[in-house]
Amino acid sequence: QNEINEVPFFDVQLPYELALKIFQYLGKAELGRCAQVSRTWKILAEDEVLWYRLCQEEGYLLDMSISDHSCWKLALKNCRARDHMLKTNWKNRVGAVSQLRYEPGRVLCDVHCCDGVVMAGYSSGEVRLWDTRAWDCAAPALAAAPGAPPHVSFVRINSSLAVAAYEDGTVSVWSLLLGQEPIHHFQHNQHLQALALAPGGSAVATASGFQVKVESPDDRGFWQTPATFEIQKLVNFLNLVPDVTGSPVAVAAAEDIVYLLKAEDPGKILHSVYGQPVTCLDVAAHEAAFGIKTFGWLLNEPNQILLYNLETNQCVTKVGNSMGDFSCVNLHSSPPNMLVAGNKDRRVRVFDLRRGAAACSLLGHQLGVCAVRMDEWKVVSGGEDGLLCVWDQRMATKLWEMHARHPVRHVWFNSHSLITANIPEEKNPRGSSITDDDPSLHRKYRGVIYCYDFSVDQLAVDSVLPICRSSYDEVTGYSYNIGLAVPYDSI
Repeated sequence: QNEINEVPFFDVQLPYELALKIFQYLGKAELGRCAQVSRTWKILAEDEVLWYRLCQEEGYLLDMSISDHSCWKLALKNCRARDHMLKTNWKNRVGAVSQLRYEPGRVLCDVHCCDGVVMAGYSSGEVRLWDTRAWDCAAPALAAAPGAPPHVSFVRINSSLAVAAYEDGTVSVWSLLLGQEPIHHFQHNQHLQALALAPGGSAVATASGFQVKVESPDDRGFWQTPATFEIQKLVNFLNLVPDVTGSPVAVAAAEDIVYLLKAEDPGKILHSVYGQPVTCLDVAAHEAAFGIKTFGWLLNEPNQILLYNLETNQCVTKVGNSMGDFSCVNLHSSPPNMLVAGNKDRRVRVFDLRRGAAACSLLGHQLGVCAVRMDEWKVVSGGEDGLLCVWDQRMATKLWEMHARHPVRHVWFNSHSLITANIPEEKNPRGSSITDDDPSLHRKYRGVIYCYDFSVDQLAVDSVLPICRSSYDEVTGYSYNIGLAVPYDSI
């Protein structure tokens, strides 16, 4: 405890608690200047309560209490230094890069990520998980439902659940906390056009034929179907609205109609213009953004992205005005009042929704853009040509790029890592059979998942090979994936 009772403030003496309340209005630079006034002010300006509050306000160590650190000023300094190091590594492509690969005979069908956990489905019907937060991430297989077909159509994952949809309409649900056996599975009569999983909840939505089905567990953990919706057209895009209390709410785009599917109002049409199909869709907690394809040069109507408020069901703003089709849009992970979209005209556009105009337009792909994501300062985009680009959004310049064979269908990143998935269009190419004896041909067509770690202070081209980071328990291998003849102990 501090023994100072009276703190000198010019010509008055204030109690320590009252002086501390005054200092709470100061920032880091002001506290540093005040610490140079006198010994008494220095003790006050370096009080743990002040620096703990500053650390929390800047978003660092949010899960800690004030007693977890002895010097919160030093903790804030270390967090800011780490952030600066990560930002520098991002800009200069400094770090380790590895491939999350699987044995030959499997072609990548779909990939989804959540907080560093990667879920991948293959043409053999197998589903694999990688936890990239661990130094040596394994790839355990999730057990499928009995009689699952050898083709995964969609995979989705959040913090607690993993869901996979198969070609014959089977849907399996796993709990990430209970193990590798499915906790629930159900069947559609035909293959699925879309699959959605609530980002922070446990609801699953599927679209098959003209039917949209929502499944979720009750309070006791028993799965049920709270809502089934019959719509007029085939669904192209499906999303569940996050952070919804009560029954789940889904947004479905079926050709030129966008539905807001609630259990109490099953037939609510959010948007419908005949002859203007929806080309992409994304949903946040209170808004939905989707691109529409207009008649273009015929009636001099450029393609646009519409933003709707899901509470008032009204169009908030229209942005875009592009002659190309918008092929992807990201609203839920973008900063507040911002939106990023990719277009078939090879451009990536960042929109400021408050002004209803484009903040910047980025051109660097050879073909259309098919995956985008952004944060406060950077944009990551993937194209149909297999090119991955990292942009500085404020400078509107390309920082670096990477190229692979297949289109980049999925992009996910946080402050220190980046995960991308190049998924081939052809799921059964020549050389993809297990009995095929040409693994190099299969390697060309199988697709790949890349994992970049920017918290490692080394050049990406000099990163340790994946086999040197493995547990050395493989006893066989091909010429491009050498395994050791004698297994060693796990490192």
